[in-house]
Amino acid sequence: MASAVRHIQKFHRFIRNSRGSFGHSIKSVDSTHTYQFHRCSINLGSTSILMPSLSPTMTEGTIVKWYKKEGDAINAGDILCDIQTDKAVVSFDTEEAGIMAKILVPENTSEIKVGTLIAIAVEDGDDWKNVAIPASPVSTPVTSAPPPVTTPAQYSAVTPASIAVGPGMHEDLQAHGIGPSVRKLAEEFGVSIKNIKGSGPLNRITKGDVLKLIQEGNLQKRQLSPPPQAPASAPQMVATQTTATPTATPTVTPLAPYKPSVVPEIDGEEYKDIPNTGMRNTIAKRLTLSKTTIPHSYVTMDCNVGPVTSLRKNLIADNVKVSVNDFIIKSAALALQRVPQVNSVWQGDEASSLLNVDISVAVATDNGLITPIVKNTAQLSVDKISSTVRDLAERARANKLQLHEFQGGTFTISNLGMFGIGEFSAVINPPQTAILAIGSSRLVLGENGKPESRMSVTLSYDARVIDDSDASKFLEVFRDTMENPQLLVSGLPGSRRESVF
Repeated sequence: MASAVRHIQKFHRFIRNSRGSFGHSIKSVDSTHTYQFHRCSINLGSTSILMPSLSPTMTEGTIVKWYKKEGDAINAGDILCDIQTDKAVVSFDTEEAGIMAKILVPENTSEIKVGTLIAIAVEDGDDWKNVAIPASPVSTPVTSAPPPVTTPAQYSAVTPASIAVGPGMHEDLQAHGIGPSVRKLAEEFGVSIKNIKGSGPLNRITKGDVLKLIQEGNLQKRQLSPPPQAPASAPQMVATQTTATPTATPTVTPLAPYKPSVVPEIDGEEYKDIPNTGMRNTIAKRLTLSKTTIPHSYVTMDCNVGPVTSLRKNLIADNVKVSVNDFIIKSAALALQRVPQVNSVWQGDEASSLLNVDISVAVATDNGLITPIVKNTAQLSVDKISSTVRDLAERARANKLQLHEFQGGTFTISNLGMFGIGEFSAVINPPQTAILAIGSSRLVLGENGKPESRMSVTLSYDARVIDDSDASKFLEVFRDTMENPQLLVSGLPGSRRESVF
């Protein structure tokens, strides 16, 4: 009787909390006790934790690290795991309490589709060791046994006697899309690709998979026999020409013996697999979308950055640490205020001009390029912009940015001048309609015959939204502001004028 009352209480608690969730996951319940309610099967006792969608463009992710182990208690606000989305590593937390019963997807597992079951939690006091594992998504009733776990024994050890390298082996390896190193290793040890389950991206077979199978089967390297050759004594056919035959017969040369291709070794390996990250996949998709759907136009202008360099030295002497890039960001923000048509986004089939100026700054990380956002840029002082950019860049390289810190933005700046790039054209970051590419400075002779430090900037803009005249006005304001930087430092130590903006 007490057991029945306990399950009824769980049922009522489930109904009350049916709108709740573990972080961003979708809830379901399953156990050995199943009740029918409005023809819908409800299993009480456990909560299925699914791979969440942590960004608008996320379709799959990678579990970087689990912070909870099986049997650990879970409290509201606890972080369950770190998930690498298409743009950053995001902590996945919970809003409810319980016990982590099963972790179904281990760390460093990539390409996990959104909605995939990754773990199971139970309530306090429940038997977490014997929880049932759903065999299907939570949207359908769970009635079958847990799916079998693939073990190395299921790969079926292969002995050399049971494998023969035939004429079709090479084509069979190529059909599986494996690399030359893996193909060569499989041929040398007589391993059939059909006996290997790939662990690489998209289930691709890697060199480690072949080595593992070789070790399990205790296989020995075999000598590949070359293709049959023509006998040495066989006469060579020579082209001849007679009066009866108007055309010559071509010379036929015997085929050379088969020699496996040799790939230069890199650090003891024939080559290294470089897995594509979710971030780089997303970058590729967005760049392709941008170049194929946005009519890019470009304008370039030179700016004299000598005044900025001089003012920066004075500010550093007053213990105010700012960079030339901070002046660039501030100048671009003021130019966007003066020419609001450039500060716009493309939504659906029309553009929207935005009042707020939020500039995205491109930052290079080990996983790819990310664009954290400096919010309300036009309202910030140069030194505040400097500290904000440093903080965002550090956390971007450590994969610690929050979603709202890199999603959105009204305009982007990409600065490669620090790498010695003189001039380049950047690709627009949709749904934005413009991006400013900053090159390095160079010394040239000015109109007065004196050397000047000039910097080339290129504006890439969406021709559907921004006219050539608007693009030119933007760069004019940007140039005038950069060449009169004292207008940007109102309120900072060492400034003698008030900003006119």
